[in-house]
Amino acid sequence: MIFKRRDKRSWLNTAREFLWPRGGWARAFHYVKHRLRRLPDEPETIARGIWAGVFTAFTPFYGLHFLIAAGLAKAMRGNILAALLGTFFGNPLTYIPIGAASLGTGHFLLGTGTVIDVERSLGGKFADAFLDLAHNFTALFSDRVADWHGLHVFFAEVFYPYLVGGIFPGVICAYACYFLSVPVIRAYKNRRKGMLKKKLAEIREKAAQKAAAKKVEGQPHDP
Repeated sequence: MIFKRRDKRSWLNTAREFLWPRGGWARAFHYVKHRLRRLPDEPETIARGIWAGVFTAFTPFYGLHFLIAAGLAKAMRGNILAALLGTFFGNPLTYIPIGAASLGTGHFLLGTGTVIDVERSLGGKFADAFLDLAHNFTALFSDRVADWHGLHVFFAEVFYPYLVGGIFPGVICAYACYFLSVPVIRAYKNRRKGMLKKKLAEIREKAAQKAAAKKVEGQPHDP
């Protein structure tokens, strides 16, 4: 295959690079910013895609963020690639504050109290829900008794409050990124357009000079 890696990475290296990219998160951020600036679309269209991606990062649908962001961007007539890049607003460095803001807001709005230890709660209850799914799946093919307690706790204490509470901080951050990105992208595109016009003018000038030089060389010289 053309795009297949020559040096196959182990699962440990894959997990390590997911948590900390090879060039660091600063380099990853600059790469995403560079890609967003060079997208061939209007600044408002790109910004709508960024809105969709950033907002999706505040939803509890982990593993489906790309699909949700793409669908939301398409509904908003935004740039889908910008939406996919915008989902990187949620990363291992920001998932904890995003989860804290979403869960705290959700429990406040629902009147169910606040989750104190967010990291432990999220990790533990996600694990309990996953183990329940695995256990109940094997129960379909064995004499085990299905147990939905972990999933029930996960839905009531994590998923539903996260879903409700993520709307408000998600909308705020999405609009902030939208209004910040529009002038930045427009300024970059105008600058790039000016540089391309300048290069094109230089090429035309050089071509005209060469044509003039050839014309002079082709004229007969006086004896």
